[in-house]
Amino acid sequence: MRILAICGSLRARSSNLAALQAARRLAPAGMDIVVFDGLAGLPYFNPDIDTDTPPVSVKALREAVGAANGLLVCSPEYARGVAGVMKNALDWLVSSSEFPDKPVAVINASQRATDADAALRLTLTTMSARLVEDASITLPLLGRNLDAEGIVADPDLSAQLRGALETFAAAIGHG
Repeated sequence: MRILAICGSLRARSSNLAALQAARRLAPAGMDIVVFDGLAGLPYFNPDIDTDTPPVSVKALREAVGAANGLLVCSPEYARGVAGVMKNALDWLVSSSEFPDKPVAVINASQRATDADAALRLTLTTMSARLVEDASITLPLLGRNLDAEGIVADPDLSAQLRGALETFAAAIGHG
């Protein structure tokens, strides 16, 4: 089972990226989590260039989504909204055939980021994602300055993340 992890932060030491990297280490047997690293290279969404031959970076995103059995999304909240790079990536997927009915789990890396989490979920369901609510969790990472190893080493955080991934795998396996 191939899971594409998409981080909505471009920061090298992002807690969102750390959560996805920890998920890679905690994934159940048979689940391969690949972190997509091309968000920074996507052009601003423009329907005029969303043609039969989209930009190479857009094609790479769509192919990665198409090759995945599910998506794991973790994105920060900026000014009470979804991060611009995440929304831009989703805009490029709106008209693609690869995204509809794709199983998606959302990891929220901040217990205070409720507005963006709700907006992200609304956008995903509007785009016809199969949002797996039981696998979508909030990890209380705000103010903890943990990297992936720190998340994996924390018994509560790792148990919560491992449980979400097992639930996600089961949902995809029975979908």
